[in-house]
Amino acid sequence: MPVHTFDAALTVTDATVTYGSGAQRTTAVDRVSLSVQPGEVVALLGPSGCGKSSLLRAVAGLEPLATGSVAWRGADLAGVPVHRRGFGLMFQDGQLFDHRDVAGNIAFGLQMAGVPRAQRERRVAELLELVGLPGFERRAVGSLSGGQAQRVSLARSLAPEPRLLLLDEPLSALDRALRERLAADLHHILRRAGTTALYVTHDHDEAFTVADRVAVMRDARIVQVGSPAELWSAPVDAEVAAFLGYRIITGNDGDTRGLSPLALRLLGAAEGDAERHSPGSDENAPDLRAAGAGAYTMEGTVVRSGFSRGRTTAVVDVPGWGQQEATAAGITRVEPGDGVRLRVDPGGVIRLP
Repeated sequence: MPVHTFDAALTVTDATVTYGSGAQRTTAVDRVSLSVQPGEVVALLGPSGCGKSSLLRAVAGLEPLATGSVAWRGADLAGVPVHRRGFGLMFQDGQLFDHRDVAGNIAFGLQMAGVPRAQRERRVAELLELVGLPGFERRAVGSLSGGQAQRVSLARSLAPEPRLLLLDEPLSALDRALRERLAADLHHILRRAGTTALYVTHDHDEAFTVADRVAVMRDARIVQVGSPAELWSAPVDAEVAAFLGYRIITGNDGDTRGLSPLALRLLGAAEGDAERHSPGSDENAPDLRAAGAGAYTMEGTVVRSGFSRGRTTAVVDVPGWGQQEATAAGITRVEPGDGVRLRVDPGGVIRLP
């Protein structure tokens, strides 16, 4: 569990969230503790149903705690309503007001707070510049693309300068390429604004791009917290490693290794007879300890091949390892049934508990 420091902005201690009662009672968050430092972006990462959105909603005050506490700068927020917590919220669909133009949407919170018009206009222009949409003040929100709408939603959330911004799957409705671009933009926007944020996502690439630290959730609990580099280099167990994208291999010696998506490289045709690498054969199984010690080559049989982002990809049956994904450095023609040589990158192999 994370270490709580006295200068933490947000502190969650032994928080439990339940739904229903009696035999129908479900525990969505189970005794979770977490801290967020001033100006830090922490991602809650996990599969659907693991409890991450319920935890975010509890922090916002939208869900009651069955046990535990949520505190800001050491002050318990029990009994403090949502609108008095000083937190901003941004959701998947953006929830923009169709009857207001872009400026009207961004200025809404400022207007409700009684901020003078001239000050509101300056703040709107400043935020549109920050999110990369200068000059969009008079645009109708219905004319915006999905990415532009989410930028406006972000600007609206930042307008009142919330002391904590809560983002619940803000990019999940967008296509992959746009998500990748906006995740990188979000990283820079939140840091330029100096925003403290809690960010919910099921996508580890997105979490690693946006957040300073990532809390991995599973079955209503946090199972590991660390920087993206720490999580990638040392997952706490095979289940976390698999969720992060590693392929899990257990060797004949009983040791378990994780292979990163780029750990296996296609080098070309195999030197020997491909038939001796038929599925199920393990007489030439690679040594997992050697795989973690240094680069070396092995052979396998192509099951299927493809092409992605300018590279040849293939699923290769490797004796003792089963079917594994491999990637070529460029374009390499391979067909099902071909025997191929593979290079194992030691930097892409980790040992698991």
